[in-house]
Amino acid sequence: MSHTSWYTRFAKGAAHFCGRPPVFAIAVAIIGIWIVTGPFFRFSDTWQLVINTGTTIITFLMVFLIQNTQNRDTQAIQLKLDELIRATQGAHNALLDLEELEEENLEAFRIKYQALAGAARVQLNRGLKDTGTPEP
Repeated sequence: MSHTSWYTRFAKGAAHFCGRPPVFAIAVAIIGIWIVTGPFFRFSDTWQLVINTGTTIITFLMVFLIQNTQNRDTQAIQLKLDELIRATQGAHNALLDLEELEEENLEAFRIKYQALAGAARVQLNRGLKDTGTPEP
């Protein structure tokens, strides 16, 4: 049984809740109400400050919630991909944990795999299969 922190539970719940269509509709309604009340408040500085402050605070907080959920999702996907690489016969274990490499090392891998993809496309154009491993 895994134990999740209060922040993880809150971030997941808030991100799930805020990503739903009714919440978007509520946000649009709030903006609509703000626009409609403009003439009543004579489009005053305070009227503008209310929406600016509200949206700034919500945006500021949502950035942290979204980043938290994005970080967790990315880490989970990377671990799943690592497991697939590890469990696949003939796969290169050097590809495990690539996200931790420096940019120049990632670029070297990208160039290698770009060349493999190009060679596979040539094979396909010749009517051959592009499956299998390129190593002898």
